[in-house]
Amino acid sequence: MFHIFALTQIVAMKFKVFIFLLFFCCTSPNVLAQNNTENKTNDTTKVFKDLGSFSKKSKFGKFIHKLLFKSTRQKKVSKKITRKKMFIKKAFDKHEGKIIRNIIIETLDPFGFSAENEQEKPNKGFERFGNNLHMKSKNWTIKNYLLFKKNEPLDSVVAKESERLVRRQRFARSVVIKPVAIPDSKDSVDISVRVLDSWSLIPTGSISGSKGNLELTERNFFGLGHELSNDVTTRFADGANAYSARYSINNLRNSFINTTFLYSNSLEDNVRKSARTERLFVSPLTRFAGGVFFENRTFIDSLPNSINEFEKTAFKNETRDYWFGHSFKVFDGKNEDYRATNLVTTLGYKKVNYIKAPTTSLDPSRYFSDEELYLASIGLNVRKFAEDKYLFNFGIIEDVPYGQVYSITGGFQNKNQKTRSYFGGRFAYGDYFKIGYFGANIEWGSFFEGKKSEETVFKIQGTYFTNLFSIGSWKIRQFINPTLVVGSHRVPIIEDRVTLDGENEISGFSNPLINGTRKLTLILQTQTYTPGTWRGFRFSPFYNMSFGFLGDKNDTFFNPKVYSKLSIGVLINNDYLVFNSFQISLSFFPNIPYNGTNVFKTNSLSNDELGLPNYEINQPTIVPYR
Repeated sequence: MFHIFALTQIVAMKFKVFIFLLFFCCTSPNVLAQNNTENKTNDTTKVFKDLGSFSKKSKFGKFIHKLLFKSTRQKKVSKKITRKKMFIKKAFDKHEGKIIRNIIIETLDPFGFSAENEQEKPNKGFERFGNNLHMKSKNWTIKNYLLFKKNEPLDSVVAKESERLVRRQRFARSVVIKPVAIPDSKDSVDISVRVLDSWSLIPTGSISGSKGNLELTERNFFGLGHELSNDVTTRFADGANAYSARYSINNLRNSFINTTFLYSNSLEDNVRKSARTERLFVSPLTRFAGGVFFENRTFIDSLPNSINEFEKTAFKNETRDYWFGHSFKVFDGKNEDYRATNLVTTLGYKKVNYIKAPTTSLDPSRYFSDEELYLASIGLNVRKFAEDKYLFNFGIIEDVPYGQVYSITGGFQNKNQKTRSYFGGRFAYGDYFKIGYFGANIEWGSFFEGKKSEETVFKIQGTYFTNLFSIGSWKIRQFINPTLVVGSHRVPIIEDRVTLDGENEISGFSNPLINGTRKLTLILQTQTYTPGTWRGFRFSPFYNMSFGFLGDKNDTFFNPKVYSKLSIGVLINNDYLVFNSFQISLSFFPNIPYNGTNVFKTNSLSNDELGLPNYEINQPTIVPYR
């Protein structure tokens, strides 16, 4: 009972904090969000002093000031405590505010070229051969991701955001955007955009004694930035085939609207058809977002009956999902910190209709039934990005998000002839510190029928990685990812349980009987980066230890049983296939319930088990219980 009382107090306090922030932001135009730059300008210092004076008016104001902002006094660090720069600065100062005369876009084939060094050219036969097979990105495909236009003043924040947006596309390996001075012109400037393509055609496959699989993905279809994926699986025993296809139209006409069509039919005749059109808050500069989603699913699953014997049952449902959001500038001015801070409001509606559902003997709580969900959220977020290297790719710039989120979500649900309300909140924080990067995401949400809470979730996710350090010519990082999920008043059905097998979790424990109402996982990974290359391939040996605990109502909190996995292997990155890593790994499981003890598996570890937090506020959702 104590932990429930504590959670209630935390949620109440967060709500008060949020209301204060909302009032504070709407009434104080000169407030500066957290500033991490080391050299403060005079106006920034003045803003901090004004804010400091305001915060002294109340104890709560002091608390908020310390929570969100750093005083200029704290920035005077000792010479002995020098923070290593982890990101690359771009110098636009000389040309800031000049009118953009021309935008010169150059796309480069993946082999032998460099976005940074214009002198590098392909000089090997296999490089020229590969380039001849590759279809480069169209210039207007790149132009669609640029936030600046001709005849507009050069804005360094907009230019850097444009560079990041191009870099995050899976068809671009690296990009350099820089101003080019115009001789004898003091008020105009040209902009050079050089983009190095990745090799975009990715074949993958596997074969075993029972079936074979082939997948072909084109991530830059005809140089348009569209994605096309086809997957075929054949079962040898009866010749049955499974097929899936996905086509994504990305960033239609500079709108940042993506549309994806999906069709899949599995070996078990599970059919899924869906279409999604969506515009996310892809940047702190984005003002409007929204989306629609339609899905039709027909599938077979197994549920336990009253004597705990699993029975197969047929499902068929249709889903419609709509949402819209608006991001408001909190502060005026050109300062990057001002522009990274937004007040975001979103509305959402979701309807699920079950055409076929389990009988009441398999689903007495009617967990699988028609529902309508109405949600709205409001939140304050600070979104910034640092440029780092040697995280998930070898030696190329990767954009690491950092910032803060304070948001609340509320609404109601119509299900099983009753209406119940929903309330949830989220707090997230991440930044670089002298010992490395730390990020935390805390969420709480619950349905309420009257004063009674139902399907409550409390979740904490952490991310930590060290600064890059070297032993000899080898580079090394340590990653630590803990996750805590606590559920209470959940539906008594196996589908409403947490497991260890899932996204950013411990793969290998896939049996649905390995479950609980709460879980704790800890993933430790030592990632190394070897010197040298071979034919563009670079090797990253790693060692991974993963541990998980599950708990239920019969346990004090967690069952003392530890689920563990020890893995060694190597991630093989290619300079030109940078977003597709090949992996060779061997994992040891001391015990897998319902499977055996001392189990060895190959390639049972995915790099998806490590990830970075985000500080976005997008579609309003209930806190996921997984």
